[in-house]
Amino acid sequence: MTRRTLYDAATRSKATELYDAGNGVKAISSLIGVPYEAVRKWIDTYRSVGIEGLTDMGKKYAVYSYETKVAAARAVVDEGMTKPEAMERFG
Repeated sequence: MTRRTLYDAATRSKATELYDAGNGVKAISSLIGVPYEAVRKWIDTYRSVGIEGLTDMGKKYAVYSYETKVAAARAVVDEGMTKPEAMERFG
């Protein structure tokens, strides 16, 4: 099994700049030296959620303490807080 190659945010950002300049996925792939399928997925993500969603790809998820998780769960279950409200309040 081969390990996936990870590309940094600057490379993904460069791909979107080339896309916005009118280049197609195949041309972008050749210009930046990244496989076609990776570029295609990046452009799909870019078109769906914008540059922020694309450049945030691959970042680690936040790690929450047990106490924070319990407090958030209690706020939803006991206090009737909605999940989005709890996410905003507890991080």
